[in-house]
Amino acid sequence: MFDIHRKEITWGGRPLTLESGRIARQADGAVLVTYGETTVLCTAVAQKTPRVGIDFFPLTVNYQEKTFAAGKIPGGFFKREGRPSQKETLTSRLIDRPIRPLFANGFRNETQVICTVLSHDLENDPDVVAMVGASAALTISGIPFLGPIGGARVGYVDGQYVLNPTPAELDDSALDLIVAGTGEAVLMVESEARQLSEEVMLGAVLFGHKEMAPVIDAIVELAEACAKEPWALPEPEPTEAIDGRVAELAEADLRAAYGEQVKQMRVERLDQIRDRVAEAAEQEDLDAQLVKNRLKNLEKTIVRGAVLDNGQRIDGRDTRTVRPIVSEVGVLPMAHGSALFTRGETQAFVVTTLGTGQDEQIIDALEGEYREHFMLHYNFPPFSVGEASFLRSPGRREIGHGMLAWRAVHPLMPSKEDFPYTVRVVSEITESNGSSSMATVCGTSLSLMDAGVPLSQSAAGIAMGLIKEGERFVVLSDILGDEDHLGDMDFKVAGTGAGITSLQMDIKITGITAEIMSAALEQAREGRLHILDEMAKALSVSRESVNEHAPRITTITVPKDKIREVIGSGGKVIREITEETGTKIDIEDDGTIKVAATTSEASEAAINRIKDIVAEPEVGVIYDGTVVKVVDFGAFVNFIGKRDGLVHISELAPQRVRMVTDVVNEGDKVKVKVLGIDDRGKVRLSMKAVDQKTGAAADPAQRAG
Repeated sequence: MFDIHRKEITWGGRPLTLESGRIARQADGAVLVTYGETTVLCTAVAQKTPRVGIDFFPLTVNYQEKTFAAGKIPGGFFKREGRPSQKETLTSRLIDRPIRPLFANGFRNETQVICTVLSHDLENDPDVVAMVGASAALTISGIPFLGPIGGARVGYVDGQYVLNPTPAELDDSALDLIVAGTGEAVLMVESEARQLSEEVMLGAVLFGHKEMAPVIDAIVELAEACAKEPWALPEPEPTEAIDGRVAELAEADLRAAYGEQVKQMRVERLDQIRDRVAEAAEQEDLDAQLVKNRLKNLEKTIVRGAVLDNGQRIDGRDTRTVRPIVSEVGVLPMAHGSALFTRGETQAFVVTTLGTGQDEQIIDALEGEYREHFMLHYNFPPFSVGEASFLRSPGRREIGHGMLAWRAVHPLMPSKEDFPYTVRVVSEITESNGSSSMATVCGTSLSLMDAGVPLSQSAAGIAMGLIKEGERFVVLSDILGDEDHLGDMDFKVAGTGAGITSLQMDIKITGITAEIMSAALEQAREGRLHILDEMAKALSVSRESVNEHAPRITTITVPKDKIREVIGSGGKVIREITEETGTKIDIEDDGTIKVAATTSEASEAAINRIKDIVAEPEVGVIYDGTVVKVVDFGAFVNFIGKRDGLVHISELAPQRVRMVTDVVNEGDKVKVKVLGIDDRGKVRLSMKAVDQKTGAAADPAQRAG
């Protein structure tokens, strides 16, 4: 019934198995990938007919985690998986980026890749496993995919590169890098690093590329055994005549338009040219889509040729110059921290808000539930590029750019113990013409420092581009949006003056070499240092204290066995303290209590209430108390937290007392001294040992009466 094909290798010290023919047999390609005990089902399906009237490749990649993979039941009311988590969205992008450039030119069939996590051993992250499986499924499907690709995670522990590190190894690693590519070239890099040098980062990329070779060989061997017949592609239409006509209609005007250095004016002129060419195509009964595609190709040739031939860029810069930078901080009066970072025609308005432990994000992952106290959210409204369109919720691009900036700043953040705040950063892109994610890194660093978050160093980011034709290549610093679209590489590098904290690379060609990557990294370092110098003109170090509008957090520690008393039955005690003092209070299992307040008076009041609850009475110490009960033989006084003690009738006053109510009644405020504590914890108190007016210890002669 089944025609099963399996290929197993040992990779990074663990078994990697590729299996096809048993599950999802109606998909064009389906591979069950198991690494260790993590298993992912990867499928690839393409429609048999192309979509007409489009000039892009309609590829969709979906990575999804089933909670049963880790023996869990989903939370929530419906008890089933809901909208994609951030991890699922980011992994979908991670797989999409290296495979998208490898489909045959002109392929316009709707294509979908689905990777489903079926088992997770909590040791081997399913993201790289899913990437390998997606590559294998496409390779055996017959779909015109020019792979296969491989992928690998690289750590850096004690000066040594580690292939596919476990979570425990990653805790000690100065690097978390994922690299993907074919056997000949690297196509994608994603990473977070602890201020590593360019040499170490390049070495990690090359190490990962080398170590993925056995995986690519295994996929090829699987395909040799069970791949379907390759799809026949239509012959490309001859374009010489169309190219000539498009050049007649537009080349001179395009060259002039791309000489316009102001983006808005350039876009307007280009739109006019495109409309005129489209109108001519209609009048001459030419294929409108083909004309549009060849016009785009002409634009690409003009822009790329100018850079390669004379180093002339669209906005007039040379290949290394960074656009003018203006950095401003403290822009919003009521925000805890704010910055406006402008680089050329790209601008990020970044705002920091400080909260308490109650504001932490709770993340329910396959690996288990955890809390995140540093969040960075990126928004890209349509007005930032002069468009009027629907204002939608954050999509994959927004989530991906936000995570890239988060990775760049995260290694510089203080620990939760050193800075007990929950930190949320929001980057609103108010203008965009190239690398708004790197502007977000710069703005985030300034905004955090403005809020008083003690960053170890400032961070800046820069986006690098590449124009390559044959053996000739040019690396571009601080690329524009058009240079990104028409170029061969999007290479984003963020870090400090000491080293790199984040690296993201997407390659649109298959011929990038170590020489090119090394040149790009060195040129990026030069640009990053320049940007850091410009940022320092606004703010070079974090402010000495948090903003006056931010909550002040004070941390105290109480014995673990006292936590219940502080919380009270059903949270009654802690609720009373927060309501009466206007504070926020977080209590952790180890007895750490964090009190957040906007004034020192409120904080002090709450802390004193807590200290009273957990304090133990000391013999010989005088306390303020309240009479809570009167009996024939004395009065019970509440004097510390919930602790009551007995003032015997003989200790009420220096003179002989006939009736207790002659001296005190319930509700009276009195001063008492602790005389002793018996083995059962009962406390003996004295009022006559204290001067009730001054609170000082009474004269012994007077007490004797």
